[in-house]
Amino acid sequence: MDDVTLIQIRSIDGQSEAEACACLMAASEPWITLRRDYRAALKIITDASREVYVAVGAEMIRGFVVLVMQGAFTGYIQSVCVDAEWRGQGIGSRLIQFAEQRILSVTPNVFLCVSSFNPAARRLYQRMGYEVIGELKDYIVQGYSEILMRKSIGPLTEFASQTQRMIANPDLHIEK
Repeated sequence: MDDVTLIQIRSIDGQSEAEACACLMAASEPWITLRRDYRAALKIITDASREVYVAVGAEMIRGFVVLVMQGAFTGYIQSVCVDAEWRGQGIGSRLIQFAEQRILSVTPNVFLCVSSFNPAARRLYQRMGYEVIGELKDYIVQGYSEILMRKSIGPLTEFASQTQRMIANPDLHIEK
């Protein structure tokens, strides 16, 4: 295997990369249990309202993250997927950290959901500072919940006020 430190994260580039990501997603958990097949995965990945970033090593996609940057939960990490052969090497954590940097540049909250049958992912998110804020029972498939989690650097109103002050005075440095 390649050295994981050589993994680069960048925007998805074209239909062939979207198809490769959809194949990765459709062939792995939790999406098998959630019944997200190739067609559904490709629809999400190619949705123009989403931002998709890929983790690439040795010119191969090793994983990806899908972000929603509009709507009620601006800053929602919709999906994090890592090739099964590359799991446990830090790629998922790097994708999440990349997503957090992108999201926290425009809003103080990062949201994600984790399936109730995926305790390893839930532990990872908790180690990374996410807190459970709700449970959506039987949300995607009967018998399983989606656990809504959030990582926050502050309330929306304070973030908006700081952002407005920084725009008005770019030399102003605000401590968090």
